[in-house]
Amino acid sequence: IALNQTERRILIQPPLLTRGYFLEHNEAKYTERREKVYTCMRIPKELEKLMIFGFFLCVDAFLYVFTLLPLRVLLALLRLLTLPCCGFSGSRLLQPAQVCDMLRGLILVLCFSMMHYVDYSMMYHLIRGQSVIKLYIIYNMLEVADRLFSSFGQDILDALYWTATEPKERKRDSIGVIPHFFMAVFYVFLHAILIMVQASTLNVAFNSHNKSLLTIMMSNNFVEIKGSVFKKFEKNNLFQMSNSDIKERFTSYVLLLIVCLRNMEQFSWNPDHLWVLFPDVFMVVTSEVAVDIIKHAFITKFNDITADVYSEYRASLAFDLVSSRQKNACTDYSDSVARRMGFIPLPLAVLLIRVVMSSIKVQGALSYTCVFLFYLGLVTLKVLNSIVLLGKSCVYVKRANMEDKLFEGPSAAPSTAKSPSKADQARYRKPSGKTNTTHHCRASILNVRSTHVVAFYDNITNVPQATSSQFCTECWFNSEEEEAQGASELKHRTSNKDLLEIDRFTICGNRID
Repeated sequence: IALNQTERRILIQPPLLTRGYFLEHNEAKYTERREKVYTCMRIPKELEKLMIFGFFLCVDAFLYVFTLLPLRVLLALLRLLTLPCCGFSGSRLLQPAQVCDMLRGLILVLCFSMMHYVDYSMMYHLIRGQSVIKLYIIYNMLEVADRLFSSFGQDILDALYWTATEPKERKRDSIGVIPHFFMAVFYVFLHAILIMVQASTLNVAFNSHNKSLLTIMMSNNFVEIKGSVFKKFEKNNLFQMSNSDIKERFTSYVLLLIVCLRNMEQFSWNPDHLWVLFPDVFMVVTSEVAVDIIKHAFITKFNDITADVYSEYRASLAFDLVSSRQKNACTDYSDSVARRMGFIPLPLAVLLIRVVMSSIKVQGALSYTCVFLFYLGLVTLKVLNSIVLLGKSCVYVKRANMEDKLFEGPSAAPSTAKSPSKADQARYRKPSGKTNTTHHCRASILNVRSTHVVAFYDNITNVPQATSSQFCTECWFNSEEEEAQGASELKHRTSNKDLLEIDRFTICGNRID
């Protein structure tokens, strides 16, 4: 039988025990796999940096409700009381920010008064009488409802603030301030009750004898990995999911604080019982951190996203903080955090005040003195936290070369992102050299109001390169494939939004509205 030269080479190959092979013939492929391993190893560090920074942002917005908001409400009331003496000047009784503060304070007072009619003990025993499987289903339903409430609640509050501060000379197309106010009070009250049911379910899980409910609730976190890891994620979608994880982690810590307060009250504030609760608290916190690390590590691996993207997310959050501290800021800092992370501090603050007031009895002058000193401590903590966050944010903004964007006025924004100017088209049509590519890529990520052309240029520079084996067999088709791939990337990437333009918390498939 006549054999060609290739078949003869195959027949004379050495046996399996002595056969050798050379990995350097496919160097690019194995180098890419090694980089993926290194990226997964970097994810915990970079992710926790973002989580810690975002956690203290939530702490700052949460402490604002207890510390600075009462003082701002008192200043607004003082202005109303002294207005007849000082004379009326101007078209407004109060400034728009003072009106919003008055509305927040009134919502807190009304919702706290309504929460007195909700019996926490009766709710606890009602939940404790249910079966384990039913409680597990209820807890999952509460998590979904909490996300939906957070998504729609900020819209309700924003509608109230704008309706109350809208210029009078404009034609009104709203239903009025009073209906919006009652909608906001109803929302905050319902959301506070929902969080109370969550805390009661978690308290039942802590106090169960066999800890089966707590184990099932913790396993629910690992189910989250299955629902998110195998989906396609882009950089903007991952940014939203990271903000959602920050909010969930902070909310979990507040719920654990409420559970500990209720348990310590039941045991007459015995410090020995705190060590009984410590293993369960540690187990819940550890599972939260482990699930977030595993989820983000595999999402970045499957979608070819580098670990450096978390520093970009942190710079975007820092930009929000720095821009909200300006004199001509167009929104309050707590509102910007709510829009980024879906974290609304009002319902959680109402519940915490309700639990603390029912757990701790304040009687006598000494008790009121201790409460006043505790309030001064909270104010000090809020101020120190704000100073440290502002300093860190300035560092992150400076590293990302975003400080020049802080002084751009609203008129600097383009009227539409769908029709870029001819100068922008000429600027991004023909890149010249690696330096310009890197500069424009960084500008696309960090620009506050960038056009879709810049977003396309950012993404097209991150096209994965072909491996050496593909290059050896298809090198003469490279030019045509690059042109086709560039056209497909242009069609696919033009709908992406810049990171700093995302201000809406969405949960439906991690999509961007």
